[in-house]
Amino acid sequence: MSRSFLFVPADSERKMEKAGGVEADALILDLEDSVAPDARPAARQLAAEYLKGRDNVWVRVNPVDTEDFEADIEAVMASQPAGIMLPKPRHARDAVKLSERIDVLENHHGIDHGQTRIIALCTEHPEALLTLHSYVGTVPRLAGLSWGAEDLSAAVGAATNRSTKGEWLPPYEMARSMCLFAAAAAEVAAIDTVFTDFRDDEGLLRYAANARRDGFSGMLAIHPDQVEPINAAFSPSAEEIEHAQRIVELFEQNPGVGTVGLEGKMIDRPHLLQAQRLLQQARRN
Repeated sequence: MSRSFLFVPADSERKMEKAGGVEADALILDLEDSVAPDARPAARQLAAEYLKGRDNVWVRVNPVDTEDFEADIEAVMASQPAGIMLPKPRHARDAVKLSERIDVLENHHGIDHGQTRIIALCTEHPEALLTLHSYVGTVPRLAGLSWGAEDLSAAVGAATNRSTKGEWLPPYEMARSMCLFAAAAAEVAAIDTVFTDFRDDEGLLRYAANARRDGFSGMLAIHPDQVEPINAAFSPSAEEIEHAQRIVELFEQNPGVGTVGLEGKMIDRPHLLQAQRLLQQARRN
């Protein structure tokens, strides 16, 4: 799974072309929040043209219970996006509905079945937080879960979702954690939400490093300047890779044991799993 997902308004040909020159692991052409309703018909056509022949470009469509959803998905599927980002689902049923529509359109356009993946923004409705278990084993196309705080805080009537220090307030830190756990339970990537102050480089680096520390595999971005710091934060260092390799080698040299000693510390099977995951991430990067 990618480290950085850069949102690009699909109604701006200039911004899409600029984004193509940024080293984001993936782009997300946005047909939802960043595009005014009247501009969406033209944006769909721009997105469909931009997608042709490009790798790892996703599209955020409008929610499945809106009038724009069908027009969005119809417009872009022929151009074979890498996947569809689903906003504001209330339950995995919404992702299943999207997946079933993709089934039909893949077949219609001669696209390999299952090629188009799904990322769900799984915390934007209060109801959604109570149904996160529904993603486990129900959506084969599901590649990842991400979360958002803006719609959630508006829904509950909060004045803000961050403290004066810029940290998530407890309800939204809980939503972040629940997204992480739901992704782990569903065995898909956990993708942290955007860091909205794109001028705060130090804050972004700190936030992205904490996201990786906590178990997220990548992060959403809203500005091209955020891509490089995010990629760096989610890339294991040479020292981390070397340490992980030593753990793997020790267990290979001692088959059948439950624990091994390394640098005066006892290393057990959970550490081996973490080391294997880190090496897999390093190879992908």
